[in-house]
Amino acid sequence: MTHGLLPTDLARSSPEPMPPAEPPDAALAEELHLFRQLVREFVRSEFMPNQEQWRRQHHPDAEAWIKAGAIGMLLADIPAEYGGGGGTFAHEVVVLEELAWAGVQFASHIQNVVAQYILAYGTEAQKQDWLPRLARGELVGAVALTEPTAGSDLAGIATRAVRDGDHYVLNGLKSFVTSGWHAGLICVAVKTDPKAAGTRGISMIAVETKDLPGFRRGRPLEKVGMLGQDTCELFFDDVRVPVANLLGGVEGRGFSQVADKMNYERLAIAVSAVAVAESAVAITAEHVKDRHAFGKPLMDLQHTRFTLAHCRTEARIGRVFVDDCVRRFLAGNLDDITVAMAKYWLTDTECRVVDDCLQLHGGMGYMAEHPIANMWVDSRVHRIYGAPNELMKEIIALSL
Repeated sequence: MTHGLLPTDLARSSPEPMPPAEPPDAALAEELHLFRQLVREFVRSEFMPNQEQWRRQHHPDAEAWIKAGAIGMLLADIPAEYGGGGGTFAHEVVVLEELAWAGVQFASHIQNVVAQYILAYGTEAQKQDWLPRLARGELVGAVALTEPTAGSDLAGIATRAVRDGDHYVLNGLKSFVTSGWHAGLICVAVKTDPKAAGTRGISMIAVETKDLPGFRRGRPLEKVGMLGQDTCELFFDDVRVPVANLLGGVEGRGFSQVADKMNYERLAIAVSAVAVAESAVAITAEHVKDRHAFGKPLMDLQHTRFTLAHCRTEARIGRVFVDDCVRRFLAGNLDDITVAMAKYWLTDTECRVVDDCLQLHGGMGYMAEHPIANMWVDSRVHRIYGAPNELMKEIIALSL
């Protein structure tokens, strides 16, 4: 793949056809188009047929990560010198959209967030060791921030890391860890200085979990939605981790590191939210054309048409907004306030659109095997992921 600033709507082929923007470079547009075709074919042939099984077992199969790595679907925006695809966030957008349009729950964006931490703060040796294995799917990455008594307020974490010679000794519990079931490399937020006020004593330590004494996983948690994506509790009981695994090399920088990479995660959530809304409208439009009531298609009822018109308009506004955010992110000038706006408004919009679309399906929409029902339960957590939308509003309000 090629580095460069790429609009996300270049060569897009979505469930809801849209006029493409004029690409600044035809070669880059073609590259994105070919990458999208590759990812789309892979997701539909390898992931979609396994969704029922993944939901039953509450996690994807381990080999799914290896297969995704083999086609370059993981770490598409990490430099090739570290085993990544060498592309930009535009390539990651392709992956996010194709997964969302297919209704597949697969936390490749968390894999990328872990890679972003390592790329930004890891030593050269760590980059050469961990990033290629993450890109190949040999390592599954996770970020462990939340605890039973500390969510968005990272200052409230209790997990501690006490230095003992050339190791840290970790003790604590992390909850709601996405990809925790398979995770082989976990970026863990810990207190290295419990006496420091607020967030100043927080550090991020990378933990390799294979055959690691004192580390254990809880069973995948029972969630309302996202059933095919594993979420676990992780336990650290006198876990010894080399001091060299401290990200950034200096204690107390963990909060700023998390904050610095949070825009990446929140923008990824916003991209997925728009794609889900688009998919919901496309699925529902087909349903109301085929479904008859009172002797005519549901689409012939004014309420149906007006509801879908409203949903399509909201999805289109969301598309324009998120594409502009991605362009600005690629150019390096996307600010925290706008990311907060995008994450909050687009996930709220996603939930409104999906709920209206489910209503138009009637009783069929409430059946678990129907795609719109899965969208409905899966989309709800987007308003919580990456910090709840109420916090996004606080961030925005601070700018007023």
